[in-house]
Amino acid sequence: MTIEAILKADIQKAIQKNFDIHVEDILLQPTKKEFEGFYTFVTFALTKATRRSPVEIGQIIAADLEANSSIVDSCNVVQGFLNISLNDKTWLELFSGIVSDADYGDAPANGKSVMIEFSSPNTNKPLHLGHLRNDFLGDSLSRILKACGYDVVKTCLVNDRGIHICKSMLAYRELANGETPESSGLKGDHLAGKYYVLFDKEYKKQIGELVENGMTAEEAAKKAPWILEAQKLLLLWEQGDEETVALWKKMNNWVYDGFNQTYNQIGVSFDKTYYESNTYVLGKDIIEDGLQKGVFFKKPDNSVWIDLSAEGLDEKLVLRGDGTSVYITQDIGTTELKFADFHNDRYLWVVGNEQDYHFNVLFAILKRLGRPYAEGCYHISYGMVDLPSGKMKSREGTVVDADDLVNQMIETAASRTQELGKIDDFESEEATALYHTLALGALKYYLLKVDPKKRMLFNPEESIDFQGHTGPFIQYTYTRMRSIMRKAEQSGIEIQLPPANYELHQVERELIYTLSQFPLRVEAAGNEFAPSVVSFYMYELAKVYNQFYAEVSIFADSDPVAVKFRIALSKVVSETIHKGLGLLGINVPERM
Repeated sequence: MTIEAILKADIQKAIQKNFDIHVEDILLQPTKKEFEGFYTFVTFALTKATRRSPVEIGQIIAADLEANSSIVDSCNVVQGFLNISLNDKTWLELFSGIVSDADYGDAPANGKSVMIEFSSPNTNKPLHLGHLRNDFLGDSLSRILKACGYDVVKTCLVNDRGIHICKSMLAYRELANGETPESSGLKGDHLAGKYYVLFDKEYKKQIGELVENGMTAEEAAKKAPWILEAQKLLLLWEQGDEETVALWKKMNNWVYDGFNQTYNQIGVSFDKTYYESNTYVLGKDIIEDGLQKGVFFKKPDNSVWIDLSAEGLDEKLVLRGDGTSVYITQDIGTTELKFADFHNDRYLWVVGNEQDYHFNVLFAILKRLGRPYAEGCYHISYGMVDLPSGKMKSREGTVVDADDLVNQMIETAASRTQELGKIDDFESEEATALYHTLALGALKYYLLKVDPKKRMLFNPEESIDFQGHTGPFIQYTYTRMRSIMRKAEQSGIEIQLPPANYELHQVERELIYTLSQFPLRVEAAGNEFAPSVVSFYMYELAKVYNQFYAEVSIFADSDPVAVKFRIALSKVVSETIHKGLGLLGINVPERM
């Protein structure tokens, strides 16, 4: 039984004994920093049943806990808040349990599986800053849910077909003169992105010329030669034209090579990749089946629709009059394919919040169809990433390229570290690895510390600060603890837990309490689909450890029991930070 469970049971007994009422759910919350205590029980809800004031209720429960609880040391009542402190014996037993648990923070397997689809790039451009938030959210959630006991499958649906892909192909065909990644020195995804931007430039030029000749802007956008040619390319691709398909395959393969280099650089991988070129034809049979069952209906033009007004939505087209599918049709079919492949209990899509409506419609349709997996579908909606200069635009080439950003972060990490002058004894290879670790730690932490639902502003300079709410600050705290472990090993000091009558320093109690919250925070992050919960906890733990480091002596204390205990505390905190940052996809350096 956990400390929280014991304390709740003791409070429950006290309420039953003193007021003759039974409270099923005892809720505890962390005590506010300005008050003494670690756990707080709010008494306001008991006033009606007991006909006592919140303060009086708190005082009665406090007196009972102090007299009868085996774990409570003292209590204080502030208005309707009963703040509770535990005795040192309990803190030491709690710490001993953490030390002996090799899988601390990991829940046992729950027998359930979850699929997380994330990244889902287009093959007409390289990954950018927005993709990085998506990638880091998906990767971190997969790690957190695994720690919560789920069997996790990571998938990616690559958007490798459509008019936007044909735009890159057309510009390449007309302007490239046989340019390749090798001849240009560009990664394959950067090369495709270059021609996507060039298409847009030429397309706008053609629109301008048509408008000058008297055409409306709207009509010119439809009649410009290059948009007509791109549409023709798409038709040729769908008809399997050999030359068109060969160009499509060549450019896509370049892009995949480029994507893989980026994924390797940022530490992201997938168990299964789906391609829209294989899935865009799916779903029509499900629509036909639903039509027979009355889930869908036909309009006079032969198009197929569903009325979702009962769900607070509206009518939605699922099949055009000519029999061609729309995106929702493809997603219905792809979801069915995923279920056939893996039979997961849950399906998560990490997709920006501009697609909220789309997923509301998709899930409503799947429920109407009675699909067995429909109740387990979730959209992990996240806000866009803005820059100090404003929004990013792919067509205009104003996005922050993922590769460029990572390289910039590595350069910044190198210059900041060299300014501190603490790695003079590092071999060049070790220094290079350190810069990469710090750069990715800064980037991932900054993008993950914000609640996924919130839009965010990315500031590269701020993200790599070695002080404050940043990844490098937590990584630095980790290396401080590793330095202590090395010194203890060199000095021949064995780690040892103190006897039950050992008197703890207040900051040691705070550190053990904060450590005890790790499994709860991981569970909360999994339940809320929010890596930001783990991110904030990591910062909190690092802050408390640095306070501990500042307030107590480790090696210079005259009491050898205190020395050994504080080294043990440092070791467990370092292991928890290592594991917690790992849940965010962040590595830690052993020294810096």
